[in-house]
Amino acid sequence: MSENMTKDTLVANLRDARARTIELVHGLDGTQLMGPRLDIVNPLLWEIGHLAWFHEFFILRRLGGREPILARTDKLYNSMEVHHDTRWDLDLPDLHGTFQYMRAVEDALIERLDDTEPVPGEDSYLYQLTTFHEDMHDEAFTYTRQTLGYPEPKFRTSKVQSMIDAGALLADVEVPGGTIELGSRAGGMFIFDNEKYAHEIEVRPFCIGKAPVTNAEFLAFVEDGGYEDERFWDASGRAWRHGEGARHPIYWRRGEDGGWWVKRFDGEIPLPPHHPVSHVSWHEANAWCSWAGRRLPSEAEWETAAAYDDAFNKKRRFPWGDEAVRGTEANLDGRYLGTVDVAAFPEGESA
Repeated sequence: MSENMTKDTLVANLRDARARTIELVHGLDGTQLMGPRLDIVNPLLWEIGHLAWFHEFFILRRLGGREPILARTDKLYNSMEVHHDTRWDLDLPDLHGTFQYMRAVEDALIERLDDTEPVPGEDSYLYQLTTFHEDMHDEAFTYTRQTLGYPEPKFRTSKVQSMIDAGALLADVEVPGGTIELGSRAGGMFIFDNEKYAHEIEVRPFCIGKAPVTNAEFLAFVEDGGYEDERFWDASGRAWRHGEGARHPIYWRRGEDGGWWVKRFDGEIPLPPHHPVSHVSWHEANAWCSWAGRRLPSEAEWETAAAYDDAFNKKRRFPWGDEAVRGTEANLDGRYLGTVDVAAFPEGESA
């Protein structure tokens, strides 16, 4: 079980996630809230109700023993029972009714917390679990709007322009080998089940880029004919490329003047050269590595580079250290609605 949190912290985190959810669906009409039937997205209207159901099911009902607020929510929103391809066919409440359900659940969640400090273990864990689950769906709302070409959502949070236009970071670092602890220990910060539990693993010395591959670096591969050169693609990659008809990343487009543009929600922007390349498949990433004489890092190598100091004797809580997040260390909270220059957030450098 993770460390216990205070009531104020749990409530603040819940309200922050809920405000973000509402901002991410604001301005969409009924047709947009349902969207087309695709394997890679959910109907947004269903997804909003599912968030409320998840909070209610695991805290108010399983932990608190309450009856459902609405009688038929299990048949509508239980993602473990309601198959993905049927979610467009359900008799869902409209957005107003769905928001009413969300508010009723939120009010009950806050009312349930008494003044015991810190909040007891199982309660503390489940409040964090359901809130972080909502945070993950907020990421899904963002990529759904991008995938379906909906207008860019409007956030109240401010952006720091100096972070956006920070430039490139072209350098490699050597990471010494050794015994590292992969995963998370019990009893510390909240962890998901796929991080349970810490175990030792040997990692050989390796070199890794200080920053992700940028659009400019990937563009060099594209313009060098990398998508057409069979040498850089393995058999599964060639099959994928031919099946998709891919000649460049899916959202890129070459303009009439030869410049490159990239889709951003319902519009296009000039391809930002120093942003990390995104919306590429494993096959495309692997082909770039073959062209560039590099390889993709393993999970263990990635965690080693991010979490261990140079002496290899202490695993950090965050890439920048053990200090609490202030928002100046990494592109967090989705406030930029996408990537920023790889040299942004120097306070968050790990190696």
